[in-house]
Amino acid sequence: MSDTRGDGGRAAIRKAAKKGGRRKPLKLIAIGTAGVLVVALAGGVYAYEKLNGNIKSDALFSGTTGNAGTEKVDAFGRSPINMLVIGSDGRADAADCKLGGDCAGGVDPSHGNADVEMLVHISADRSNATVMSIPRDLMTSLPACKDDKSGASTSGGTGMINSALAYGPGCSVAAIHQLTGVPIDHFALVDFSGVVAMSDAVGGVNVCVSNNVYDPQSHLKLAKGTHTLKGVAALEFVRTRHGFGDGGDVGRTAAQHIFLTAMINQMKSAGTLTSPTRLWDLANAATKALTVDPGLDSIPKLTGLADDLNKVPTDRITFTTMQTSLDPANQNRLVIAAGAQTLFSGIANDQSLTTAAGTRSAAGASAAASAAASHAPAAPAKSATAPADIAVHVANGTTVQGHAGAVLQSLISDGYASNSAIESPPSTDVRTTALSYGPGRQADAQEVAASLGLPSSALKQGSAAGIHLVIGADWTSGTVFPGGKASAAPLNTKVALSNAHVQTGNQTGSCAQVGTQYTVSLPGYGGMTPIRAYALSPKVPNSAP
Repeated sequence: MSDTRGDGGRAAIRKAAKKGGRRKPLKLIAIGTAGVLVVALAGGVYAYEKLNGNIKSDALFSGTTGNAGTEKVDAFGRSPINMLVIGSDGRADAADCKLGGDCAGGVDPSHGNADVEMLVHISADRSNATVMSIPRDLMTSLPACKDDKSGASTSGGTGMINSALAYGPGCSVAAIHQLTGVPIDHFALVDFSGVVAMSDAVGGVNVCVSNNVYDPQSHLKLAKGTHTLKGVAALEFVRTRHGFGDGGDVGRTAAQHIFLTAMINQMKSAGTLTSPTRLWDLANAATKALTVDPGLDSIPKLTGLADDLNKVPTDRITFTTMQTSLDPANQNRLVIAAGAQTLFSGIANDQSLTTAAGTRSAAGASAAASAAASHAPAAPAKSATAPADIAVHVANGTTVQGHAGAVLQSLISDGYASNSAIESPPSTDVRTTALSYGPGRQADAQEVAASLGLPSSALKQGSAAGIHLVIGADWTSGTVFPGGKASAAPLNTKVALSNAHVQTGNQTGSCAQVGTQYTVSLPGYGGMTPIRAYALSPKVPNSAP
C-alpha cells in the first residue's frame, strides 16, 4: 500500500507526544466489505484535516414516501442507535476492478448492488449490540425511491433486496426499514479496496476453515486450519459464496461474522491501539473507504459513534443472520422465514439477544417482575409463543373513528402478527375495555395486555379461540390504555435466534464451515465440492499460508 500520510500523520503524533499533555482518544469505525463494523481505536488527534477530507457522504433516506423511522427512547431518555452497513459490489477505479467482478463500463460503489448488508443495533444503555445480516438473495417488496445525486428513480415492486442500492444508499436504508420496521439512524458504505487496506493495517485477520476449500470464482483457496488473511486474501474470504455452507449467501454471512469477530479481537489484542503506525494506517484506510450519511460525515461524528460502540463488551455483541427459506418460485432466491419477525421486533424494541439458550431477555424478565394488583398494568406470563405468531382481533366499541385501526397498527409495529385484524364490535356503546382469550392463551393475552398498558382486570377468559380486544369508553384516544404504561412484548430469544447462525463477539475459535455440496466447477470436470476443487488444483497457490 502506498504511503499517503503526507506531513500530518506520524509527525503530528510525535508533536503531540512532545507536549506531554494527556491526549484525547480518537476512535474511528473501520468497516470492511465483510460487513460491519467496528473498530474503536485509541490514539492522538492527528492529521485531522486529511482524515476528515477522506470521508464521502450521501443522503440517509431516498424513499419517495415516509422516512427512516424514529427511535424509541428508554425511561432515562436514552436512545438506541441503528446503522446499516453496506458492502458494495461497485468498482470505483481500476484498482477495485483488479479485485474482482464485472467492471464493464465502471460502476459507482454507491450505486451498484449490495454485496453485504448488516443492520447494527447498539442498545440505548450501551450494554449490548446486535449485528444482523440480510442475505443479498432475499426477495422482498422494495420501496419507490429517487436518488437526488444521480437522478435515478424506481417505482418499487418485488425484487432482490440488494438491488435497492442502484438508487443510492438511501434507497437501501428505505428498503431495510420497510422490511424490518427497525428505525435506521445512519448508514456506512464500503468499497472493495477498503477491506483490503484495513486488513493490512491491522496486520492480518486470523480465521479458521473446517476443511480444504477452493472457490474458483472468488479465488479463495485455503487448506484446512487457521490462517492469517491480509489484503486480497481477506477480500476473497468475505466475498466467497460458493465455498461455505450450501453455496448460497447464508453460508457467506456466517463466514463474515467469523471474520468480523476475529478482526474485532485482533484490534484489541495485537497492539493496534497503541501503535502509531497501525493506528494511522487503519484510520486512513477506514475513512478513505467510507461513504456515510450526513450524521457521520466528520471525524467528531464518527468519534461519538465509536465511543458508543466501544462501551459494548465483545461477549454482548450478537451476530445473527435473519431467518430465510428457499423461494418456492426460484430455488436460487430466498424469502423471509419463521422467526424473522420476532428477530426484527426484538431489535426495534431494543431487547438484548445475548441470551441465546431460550430464556427470556432482560426486557421480558423486567416486565414479568412488574406484576401487581388488579388495577396495575398486566404482567405477562412466560409464553411459549413468539409475539410475531400472536394475532390480535381488535374491535372498536366506541364511536371514535379509526381508534381500532390505530391500536391495531401499534400492535403490529410492536412485533405482533401481521395478520392481526379489525373485527366488528358487539356494540358501539361498550363501557369497559376488555381483552378476552381462548383456552390455553392466557400467557399470550398477558403479553398483549402488557404491550398496551392494560390492567389485569381487563383480562378474561372467553369461549372463542384466539385473542380479542374490545375497546370501550374508558379508552377513547391513544394507543396505550389511559394511566397504563406499555411495555414491549417480552422477547422469546429462542424463536428470535432459531436458525439465525448465532455467534457472539468473544467466540474466536469458530471455523467457517466448508460446503460439501456441488457448488463449484473446474474446466473439464464439471460440478464438484470446494473440497474436491482444492484437491484438483495443486498448481493454484493458496490465498494464505
